[in-house]
Amino acid sequence: MFHPELLEIGRRAKQAARQLAFASTESKNNALLAMSEALITNEQEILEANRLDVQAAEEKGLKKSLVNRLSLTSASISKISQSLKEVIALRDPVGEGEVWTRPNGLRIQQTRVPLGVVAMIYEARPNVTVDAAALCLKSGNVVILRGGSEALESNKVLGRVIAEAAEASGLPSGCIQLITETSREWVQQLMRMNDFVDVIIPRGGAGLIQNVVQNSTVPVIQTGTGMCHAFIDQEADYEKAIPIVINSKTQSPGVCNALETMLVDEAIASEFLPLIGDELKKLQVEIKGCPKTCKILAYAIPAIEEDWVSEHLDLILSVKVVSGLDEALDHIYQYSTKHSETIITENYTRAQRFLREIDAAVVYVNASTRFTDGGRFGFGAEIGISTQKLHARGPMGLKELTTIKYMVYGDGQIVP
Repeated sequence: MFHPELLEIGRRAKQAARQLAFASTESKNNALLAMSEALITNEQEILEANRLDVQAAEEKGLKKSLVNRLSLTSASISKISQSLKEVIALRDPVGEGEVWTRPNGLRIQQTRVPLGVVAMIYEARPNVTVDAAALCLKSGNVVILRGGSEALESNKVLGRVIAEAAEASGLPSGCIQLITETSREWVQQLMRMNDFVDVIIPRGGAGLIQNVVQNSTVPVIQTGTGMCHAFIDQEADYEKAIPIVINSKTQSPGVCNALETMLVDEAIASEFLPLIGDELKKLQVEIKGCPKTCKILAYAIPAIEEDWVSEHLDLILSVKVVSGLDEALDHIYQYSTKHSETIITENYTRAQRFLREIDAAVVYVNASTRFTDGGRFGFGAEIGISTQKLHARGPMGLKELTTIKYMVYGDGQIVP
């Protein structure tokens, strides 16, 4: 049995989905513009709610990187507001497709349609509340949002502000709904609401994602944890390698596309590690190294097996010296979560091998893993980074929130 309030959320969502699927691009864009303006208008209320969340998080002793992910500022609200305008500028995928005619005269049209009702289960990043709602609305989907308890006060205000703006613009009531009950029981029930929810997208840590994947009867698009690696090849350009590693690790250490492990070719380890080590040390990055790394960097902490499999999500970097590309590939194959991997090299042949042989959603040559992001890929925003291979992979934008159906036009044809 479902909780009556949750059941009502599901019913409202299903009813709204029937209307939203046929909303014009213009009406959806008008709603997004109203949502963008509403964020700025209600900035002070949003910041006050966020202050309460941040204060509670600090009192609980959450890691600084997690508190940073939770925090909103006037500048970040302006950025979120602008991201809605960027979604407006994107092409609406609904209705796109192709048409062909069979020899018997049947005209077959393949067309993109919304998924229907999307449930987002996510953790302490209040910007996800707006990003998910924006992408779902533009692609014709109703969204049910269930954020983490750490961002509850922020999400309450954000969810109300954007939902009211969307509905005032003429979109159906219930097109954006926020679940404010934070108990696990409600999540477990949401994952079994097959009659009302078409797909669930979890976004957060490994525990959250595994719980949804293992317990949901509703289809799941799995966004993944990010055990991201950088391999520093023996023909790496240090002037590229050092900034790339620093950026990948320190620009925002608490996110899934941050660098967690650096592999260094032993041919350059004694020269490169002190250079990069000094820079990381200045930025207060703790290095956990293999025995060879610890011999070169006296301040490195000996790594244990857990360091190769854990998302640090902090200013911590695991470092291993490898015999070359083959060992680097073997290490990544063993420990990768298939999110984002990068090689730093000027050797074309090894770069191409890395691109071909690495099994990940995004593979880079001479670039930071932090680029794995819907906004940076030109999608305006993202619903998450999918690390699975079916329905979607990599940063998920508008197209990944649609499916296809076939419309067949006949003139009396029958099967002989």
